[in-house]
Amino acid sequence: MKKHILEVDSVQKRYDIQSILSDVYLKCETNDIIGLLGRNGSGKSTLLKIIFGIENADFKFVRIDGVVKTKTRDLFNEISYLSQDNFIPNQLSVKKAISLSINSEQADDFYNEEMIQSISNRKISELSGGELRYLEIKLVLCNPSKFVLLDEPYNGLSPLMIEKVNALIKENATRKAIVITDHNYENVISISTKLMLMRDGKAYHLKSKEELVDKGYLNPEVF
Repeated sequence: MKKHILEVDSVQKRYDIQSILSDVYLKCETNDIIGLLGRNGSGKSTLLKIIFGIENADFKFVRIDGVVKTKTRDLFNEISYLSQDNFIPNQLSVKKAISLSINSEQADDFYNEEMIQSISNRKISELSGGELRYLEIKLVLCNPSKFVLLDEPYNGLSPLMIEKVNALIKENATRKAIVITDHNYENVISISTKLMLMRDGKAYHLKSKEELVDKGYLNPEVF
């Protein structure tokens, strides 16, 4: 299988006089699970929105498989994005939501799971918070995109559902590149193949999780 590469370079974003992102660089390729860590307000969510194209940057450079992408619409078939907020309209049925995101050839595989089968005949408005979040995560991971951005995927999930989500992430990383950020840093660290830390508007590419202590993100006793 051909590997695909997403490069985002020189990202800059300011709110008034405050610099949120300063010359941020991110590169991910098929099989990568990049854990994006950082304290509240460090720019993690802003970076994901800028990469996906739903938030403007003062400057950014995006390239996919060596081709420069200057228009947001060029990214939508290449990148999928899970926001912190639910995105499926409540009035839809679960089956309709699935049909809008998943190719018919992949539908059987998508439904071939106890969790999805248990909610397949319901409306979105009838799902619990955890059921809805799981459905959204699976839709984002299993659609035809090459790259996936996950913003707070573990929010509202039980430990059992988190295990299921982690299994989904690992399975889909065999054919995609995935960037994940979440306050549940233990799960992010455990599932990631590479780690990045956002601090003071800059991105640090870490060689080991112990650098999270060196850079003041975690206390030494964590390890």
